[in-house]
Amino acid sequence: MLEVSGLSHTFLSGTEQSQVLKNINFTVNKGEIVALLGSSGSGKSTLLNLMAGLMKPTEGSILIDGQPIERMSENKLAEFRRHHIGFIFQSYELISHLTVRENVELPLVFQSVKPSERRERAMSLLTQVGLAEKTELFPSQLSGGQQQRVSIARSLITRPPVVFADEPTGNLDTKTEKEIIDLLLELNRTLQLTFIIVTHESEVAARTQRVIQLKDGRLAEDSDYLHGENETAAALADEAPPALAPETALHAGQAGGERP
Repeated sequence: MLEVSGLSHTFLSGTEQSQVLKNINFTVNKGEIVALLGSSGSGKSTLLNLMAGLMKPTEGSILIDGQPIERMSENKLAEFRRHHIGFIFQSYELISHLTVRENVELPLVFQSVKPSERRERAMSLLTQVGLAEKTELFPSQLSGGQQQRVSIARSLITRPPVVFADEPTGNLDTKTEKEIIDLLLELNRTLQLTFIIVTHESEVAARTQRVIQLKDGRLAEDSDYLHGENETAAALADEAPPALAPETALHAGQAGGERP
């Protein structure tokens, strides 16, 4: 489904080089829900940007559905993302002048899907995420947890095989965090979609099927679970967490223009 091989990345600042990822290798199978765990500066956001095709790696390859995305042109990558990748953002990235339903429909507008089908698919997803009664409200009329549910529905509207979630609970309280992770786990079970959740919270990672932990740009651990919570991440959750600076969230350009 997703294969990362020999992935390294170096940033240049003048004459200075900073290697932020060092020979990363792993495979994510169809239908897995995986946590990419690491503290600020571990390289997890850079890895997410590379896997999502928003950056090109210095070395290595990334296959999604058997296609090497690092070899694609920018235009082909943009088209690939529209059909094959869903995004969930920490800060929701909803468009304020569009209703809940219109925000969810928006990716289909760019695929030229007819309005009746857009509406039908959006309403179905909004029902699945528990917002059937909120479809004609605007983002400002929703709580943070409800806005994240809209973001989740929007990420699924194109039926992508893989969804990347960048700190999806970072702006939420503990109770709402649990509800959002419960929802992602349920969608993973019912839709058999692949989810990759980037997080610095070991409590969130502990609830996934598998934890890929980064430290100083290297793959420090790759742990599967057999039953229940991930034992490695659960053990990490018992440790006192270090003080963390929030990483820059992955942002996508917001589309303006006419309402769909």
